[in-house]
Amino acid sequence: MISKKLQDAINEQINAEMWSSNLYLSMSVFFAKEGFNGFASWMKHQSHEEMGHAYSMMDYMIKRGGTPVVGMINVVPTGWGSPLEVFESAYKHEVHISELIDKLVDVAAAERDKASQDFLWGFVREQVEEEATIKDIVDKLRIAGTTGIFYIDAQLGQRK
Repeated sequence: MISKKLQDAINEQINAEMWSSNLYLSMSVFFAKEGFNGFASWMKHQSHEEMGHAYSMMDYMIKRGGTPVVGMINVVPTGWGSPLEVFESAYKHEVHISELIDKLVDVAAAERDKASQDFLWGFVREQVEEEATIKDIVDKLRIAGTTGIFYIDAQLGQRK
């Protein structure tokens, strides 16, 4: 059985993951409207991935006897100045999500819930990868400038 304190903390993270999904979907729309179809596709994949995190947390909580709560999702930004600014925003957001997940692991540890700690460590490892991937895109966009941006757009459009 999952504790009330941990259940509440996971529910907050579920909401954060759903907000993240909406953020990346908004970024996808922005890119599509700007003609960057590769970036739009990449962000749409990222949106699906974030929603998958929320689903996974919900499923886990049910298995542990908890009650997932789908809360209200706040409005996300809808516009940015450049592709670099979008990916810089995405990187900053992933760093924030990493901090939230680290705190969630701390709650599981304080509750002495080893199964939840183990489950959540999977998200910690995934966050390291997500941060690194987006940081790499930011770095490439900075180096590429305006002439190389279309190559990066095409490369990111190949994400499966």
